[in-house]
Amino acid sequence: MPRGDLARRRSTQHAWLITGPLAMVAVACSTITGLVARPAFGEWPLAVVLLIAMIVLGMPVLNFVIRRQAFGITLAEIPLVIAFYLLPPLTVVVVYTVASMATQTRHRIAPEKFWFNVAKAAAGTSLAALLLQALPPMNNLGPGTWLSLFAAAEAVCLVSLSAIVGVHTLLQGWQAGRQALRAPGLLTAAINVCLGLIILIAVNETWWSAILLAVLGAALILVYRSYAQFFRQHRTLAEMYDLTRAIAERGQDGTLVDALLGRVRGMMQAEYATLWLPAQGRHPEVLLTARVDDAGLLDVVRTPASLRDQAASESRTIAVGRAFDGEPGARRALHDDKIKDVIVVPLRSGQAVIGTLEVANRLSDVRHFTAADIPVFETVAAHVAVALENSRLVDRLRHDAYHDSLTKLPNRRRITAALEEAVKIRAPGEVVALLLFDVDRLRSVNESLGHAAGDKVLIEVAERLRSRAPSSALVGRVGGDEFLVTLRLESAEAALEMAARMREQIRAEMVFDDGLTVDVDTAVGVATHPEHGSDPAALLQRVDLAATAAKSVPGSVQLFNPALESRSLRRLGIAGDLRRALDDGELEVYFQPKVTLRDRRLVGVECLARWDDPAHGSVAPDDFVAVAEHTGQLGRLTEFVLREGLRRSRDWAHGGHPLSVAVNISPRTLTDQHFPARVQELLEEYGVPPQRLTLEIKESGVLDGTDRPIPTLRRLRDLGVRLSVDDFGTGDSSLAHLRRLPVHEVKVDRSFVQGMATDPGDLAIVNAVVTLSQQFGLAVVAEGVESELTLELLQDIGCEIGQGFLFSRPLPYERLEAWFGAQVDPEAVPAGELPRLRVVP
Repeated sequence: MPRGDLARRRSTQHAWLITGPLAMVAVACSTITGLVARPAFGEWPLAVVLLIAMIVLGMPVLNFVIRRQAFGITLAEIPLVIAFYLLPPLTVVVVYTVASMATQTRHRIAPEKFWFNVAKAAAGTSLAALLLQALPPMNNLGPGTWLSLFAAAEAVCLVSLSAIVGVHTLLQGWQAGRQALRAPGLLTAAINVCLGLIILIAVNETWWSAILLAVLGAALILVYRSYAQFFRQHRTLAEMYDLTRAIAERGQDGTLVDALLGRVRGMMQAEYATLWLPAQGRHPEVLLTARVDDAGLLDVVRTPASLRDQAASESRTIAVGRAFDGEPGARRALHDDKIKDVIVVPLRSGQAVIGTLEVANRLSDVRHFTAADIPVFETVAAHVAVALENSRLVDRLRHDAYHDSLTKLPNRRRITAALEEAVKIRAPGEVVALLLFDVDRLRSVNESLGHAAGDKVLIEVAERLRSRAPSSALVGRVGGDEFLVTLRLESAEAALEMAARMREQIRAEMVFDDGLTVDVDTAVGVATHPEHGSDPAALLQRVDLAATAAKSVPGSVQLFNPALESRSLRRLGIAGDLRRALDDGELEVYFQPKVTLRDRRLVGVECLARWDDPAHGSVAPDDFVAVAEHTGQLGRLTEFVLREGLRRSRDWAHGGHPLSVAVNISPRTLTDQHFPARVQELLEEYGVPPQRLTLEIKESGVLDGTDRPIPTLRRLRDLGVRLSVDDFGTGDSSLAHLRRLPVHEVKVDRSFVQGMATDPGDLAIVNAVVTLSQQFGLAVVAEGVESELTLELLQDIGCEIGQGFLFSRPLPYERLEAWFGAQVDPEAVPAGELPRLRVVP
């Protein structure tokens, strides 16, 4: 049996617990009054007049609804006071009780409520009549009579208020009783008693005052009704403000519907308030109802679905009830469902209808929805529509922020948040496993078949992972071709088995609707918590390292191990500190001399960046240059070395020792179209002739099989800058390729130079490079000259310039200055021989 029906039957049964005692009080007090009063009955013509007045003035001018019950403030105390003075006591009891019966009959209320109100009226007047018998006789209209009449009328009001509070507390709880106690019944009764006394005094003085009193009464009724209208408007504004505040507070936490429906139901004083939102996108259909006797929301409704469909399809308000001209069929349907009236308003977003809001059954037996309620309800519906649209928009933005737009899987942000929660709670004997699936050859699919085909592959991989992963797993996309599966397993070995099994399951051939067939494999990296870390960022980084290692062996599954992280962590730390080092000037430029091999004269220096970091120690140039290339700091690093080299070249020229400087540049720098112009600006800034600057580019950078670097090299050559091919011989290019390049110099790699003295093959290579380069008009510089025997062999084959530890290691500027001062050692120069440069270790 529905809970609401049970609640209503209990209310009917328990109401007699209040009605019965009231009836007994009425009988007892009336009996005692009849025994002591003389006369107890009489004056029936005047009683009929006052009965009519009580019925007319007994119509409510202020109404209050408490839960399901309603009571009103009337002007009935005015004729009651006159009746107590002019009529015998039991006649007053009969007249007031009959007037109450007539008023309740007109409202057609339920029997239990009818007899409660009749018993309340009879008990109140009989107690007041008995009270008047105990007070001094009312012989005139002096102050004593005023007090007696006031006490009698207020006794009626106290009995009425006590009965109302009692029945509300009994049937609906102490909160309803307390709310009934707050109604201004005693205050308005006191005002009405005073007005009744004034009328009594005036009529006792002259019956002509009745004309003025009638005008005053009509005006009083108008004032009461105006106050009632003001009271309703104030209450509506207050409840609208409460609704708006609830929308602001609950709009972002997912409880908006709960807050809305309860307040809408209370504002419209309805038994039911229902919200219907059809399914839209990923949002399911919503059909929820707030009911006056239930704290939560119900997923059922009492009103016919046809009214809801009509309001949505016709985009207009549908109102059915006693006060509306509705279709007879709709009214019959409501009657069959025990619904007396209903208002259904469409919720609009622009011109589109996004749902409906409806209220049913105006609370209390005597009140109904009226045409005046429709504008208020439509205003409420407009607020609700905006709030729901904003809530769904926020939900959509939140969903998009945490999900991948292509595959609809959770993205890296959502996975990171889930990992933060997962690592906080771990049961003994289990691990949190991360399986990273890296799709192989996706780039080939994009290049050969287009990105649309690549998107299809990604969507299919996502669907296969989602369908084959355990139900407890979280499947997400963390990168362009990377998918992560997170789940709890018994051990790392179980994670490896799961990864291998899932990889085999998603390897099946992919056949799409347009006939496209793709065979895609994946490499899988595996990491576990707590073995491989407790921080989500660290776990994601380590599983990525494992996936990268797995790619080196096609189709493999790789478990993370610390060896994979050592170099990656170092470079990661370097990346964070390099920018700071450039900002703070922590990098230095070292200089390695370049000398002529025949007479050992200093002709220039090579500028080399060096970095001693407090945290990382001495960082190898290969490490921080590679980091600079991948973090966008290569331009700053190159300009730093250029500036330092040009500044020293200018200073040396001013000191009478004009020297050329050589600076290494990355092959990536040659792709910068603005680099030649920047070099020209720096040359002009420091006043160094272009021919005194040599730019060294690795062989792999200028001989990459394409013509991409040639335009930039030509622009640099046109500036007058010398160009050198560094580390020549280590790549796959031939000497013939040098003929196409606008370069001036070739540097033979140290690996060949250092092996000349012991390896005939290296000697032959260096000899061939020197010979052919000279035939092409190119200067040759030998790197790695570290012994006198190597120096003599280079002299024999005609190499002109060399650099190496035989002459000097790379030196900071201060030590280089000292080296300049100690170039010649007079004691070590035999007579008739050229001076030799001293070796600086």
